Amino acid sequence: MAESPAFLSAQEVGSFAYLTIKDRTPQILTKAIDTLHRHKSEFFEKHGEEGVEAEKKAISLLSKLRNELQTDKPIIPLVDNCVDADIWNQYLEYQRSLLNESDGEPRWKDSCKCFTHVFSHLSPPIHDFDVFKESKEENFFESQESVDALCLHLQQLRPARDLSEDRRKEEFLRLLQISLWGNKCDLSLSGGESSSQKTNVINSLEGLKPFILIDDTESLWTLLSKCKKTAETSVVRVDIVLDNSGFELVTDLVFADFLLSSELATEIHFHGKTIPWFVSDVTVHDFSWTVEHVRSSNQKSTSACGADWADHVRMGRWTYHDHIFWTLPHPYCAMPQVAPDLYAELQKACLVLFKGDLNYRKLMSDRKWEFTTPFHQALSGFHPAPLCSIRTLKAELQVGLQPGQAEQLMASDPHWLTTGKYGIFQFDGPL
Repeated sequence: MAESPAFLSAQEVGSFAYLTIKDRTPQILTKAIDTLHRHKSEFFEKHGEEGVEAEKKAISLLSKLRNELQTDKPIIPLVDNCVDADIWNQYLEYQRSLLNESDGEPRWKDSCKCFTHVFSHLSPPIHDFDVFKESKEENFFESQESVDALCLHLQQLRPARDLSEDRRKEEFLRLLQISLWGNKCDLSLSGGESSSQKTNVINSLEGLKPFILIDDTESLWTLLSKCKKTAETSVVRVDIVLDNSGFELVTDLVFADFLLSSELATEIHFHGKTIPWFVSDVTVHDFSWTVEHVRSSNQKSTSACGADWADHVRMGRWTYHDHIFWTLPHPYCAMPQVAPDLYAELQKACLVLFKGDLNYRKLMSDRKWEFTTPFHQALSGFHPAPLCSIRTLKAELQVGLQPGQAEQLMASDPHWLTTGKYGIFQFDGPL
């Protein structure tokens, strides 16, 4: 059996991972420190001196982390009492075992993921404070015109079950593309600065089609159409592993709503993070907040969408899950061993959609696969159900390309892998 390729690393000067550790992450930490400092009076009002002391401790911890990142210090084991601390320390020990004696201890540039663990562990009583909350909500409000246009479009399709088969497929593909390009709105890529959607993406889709490098959307349509006709029970379940809050989450909710109203699915299961993670990743608070703010809009069509979404949640047609596995360092191929309960949950789906770049990296085990490596092979045995990655490219990792395709892209655009300009719909599973 062929040896697996090396892991992605920030050791390569000038690489996207290198710039993430060198520039973007310290910028994100600085913004987090500033956010904590600005909320000092709020912590005091709610929790007295204990809140102020927790804020000081958090700022000290984040400042220390920022310094260790910028100077590439060795990663030290976690010493807190959080439920996942032992798991992270075991993973750190595993990373240490992979190094030669001459390599010394694992350092920050050996890994791009570990730093985010700290955001989940602010000390009580401010442990549930989301340092990214303001940025996520700002992204939503700055995208308001696009949100309204998208909700109006969705309302104009109702009742979607009455659309002709051709029109239903056309809208299915349209809303999938909108969900793809919504993934460009990523606060971790912009270092926590504004990354909202200020133009009507519906009008831009035709011009964006040449930038879709792999388009397996026909396979998704075929699969769901078949599931609907052949389901042994009346249940057709689609799972969506979410990425970013803000405008992207709205595009995912609009697509999920259309799946129900067009009767391509009967229930949608969303998977988000248990803690604030990678700046704009969706938590249960973000999910509920978004539904409520769409529902309370003064735009009639937007408010109607929000009311429908709240009803989907209330009636169990939409279910939000979070699981600690999504914020652990393991690749997804380890899920059957590390989180068999989550793997069993995904096995219930007719289709699992994985949004965004970090999900793609973990699907690919964060390894430097050849560009032409088949997607099925790079999944390394992770096949809980038919699945599809929907991402705009923001990391130096991509598989399943045609021979010569990557070289052609590199010649015309040297940064094609990391700017979010290009996107994919990459499917794996039987039809």
